[in-house]
Amino acid sequence: MNPVKSIPPLSERPDVIDTPAILASKPTPGDSDTNVVLETKPKTKRPPLYKVMLLNDDYTPMEFVVHVLERFFGLNHAQAFEIMLTVHKKGLAVVGVFSFEVAETKVTQVMDFARRHQHPLQCTMEKE
Repeated sequence: MNPVKSIPPLSERPDVIDTPAILASKPTPGDSDTNVVLETKPKTKRPPLYKVMLLNDDYTPMEFVVHVLERFFGLNHAQAFEIMLTVHKKGLAVVGVFSFEVAETKVTQVMDFARRHQHPLQCTMEKE
């Protein structure tokens, strides 16, 4: 027999914010009371975003960095070249901003690819 998971109430879920919605009816002449109904509409929070950054080193060829940017981040050659120069001149550059899972995957892909090609290229992620 499969155990049934219970769903926590909305007030206990960290991904939901309760905001009251106020519905009021128009008073008619002679009415002294106004009817007000309160409802709560759950709003989901946006997931936190993470910056994926490439770090400069003295050994990875510039053309390899351009290739990585084109292959894993979908940049065209001109965009990739521009970011590569930023990494070279400033020491690091933000390549993109993604959800945690996507950022983590991109960092892993870049690091694995660099290692397979025997380059010390570093790729990191940090919460925005």
